[in-house]
Amino acid sequence: MSGIISNVNIIVSDKIFLKNPESSLLGRRIISGSIDLIDEVGFECFTFRKLAMQIQSTEASVYRYFENKQRLLLYLSCWYWGWLEYRLVFRMANIDSAEERLNRAIHLFAERVEEDGSFEHINEVKLNRIVISESSKAYMNKLVDEENKIGAFAAYKQLVERVSKLVLEIKPDYKYPHMLISAVIEDAHQQRFFAEHLPKLTDSIKGEDSIVEFHKDLVFKALEIK
Repeated sequence: MSGIISNVNIIVSDKIFLKNPESSLLGRRIISGSIDLIDEVGFECFTFRKLAMQIQSTEASVYRYFENKQRLLLYLSCWYWGWLEYRLVFRMANIDSAEERLNRAIHLFAERVEEDGSFEHINEVKLNRIVISESSKAYMNKLVDEENKIGAFAAYKQLVERVSKLVLEIKPDYKYPHMLISAVIEDAHQQRFFAEHLPKLTDSIKGEDSIVEFHKDLVFKALEIK
C-alpha cells in the first residue's frame, strides 16, 4: 500500500488554509509539529505560539498558513478522512463480494491504526488519536454551517457516501445507510477512547478485537447478513 499511496496527494479544500502546507518544508513542519503538540497537550491547550516554539519558527509564519487553530484542526481532520478513503479503496480493490468489501470497510473504521510510513511528515497513529478525541470540535460548533459551505467536511461525507452505496448494493431497501455508516465510524472512535480511558464503558474479550467484532455484528444484523 505504501507504494500506491505515496504517489497520491490527499486533497483538502483550499478554502480551509491560507497557504497550502504541502507546498513547502515549513508547511509540512507545521502539520507534523501540530500533530505532535495536539496529541501531547490537547486541542484546548494548543496554541500557535507553542507550535512555533516547537518547530523553531515564528507565530507569524504559522498564521501565513492558517487563519486560526480551528482551521488547522479542520485541515487535520479532512486530511485524515481523505487518507482513510484511499486506504479503503485499496482494501476493496479486486474484491467482487459486496459483503466482503463491507467487512473490510468496517475493519478499517474500527481497527487500531498503524503508521504506514507513506507520508514522512504525518504520524497517522497520533493523528488517529487526535481525530478520536478532538475532531468533533471541528464540526460541533457555531461555525459548522459556514464551514460546511466551503467544503470543510467533504472528505468525511465522501467516505460515508462510498460505504453507504455499498450498504445499498447489499440491501437496496435499507432505509438508513448514511446513518448506519456514520454511526459505526463515530462509535468505533468512541469505543477506542473508552477502551483506553474508561474501560468499564466498553467490553474487551480476550483473543479478539472486540471493537471490530461488535461493529461487524451490529452492521451485519442490521442488514440481515448471516
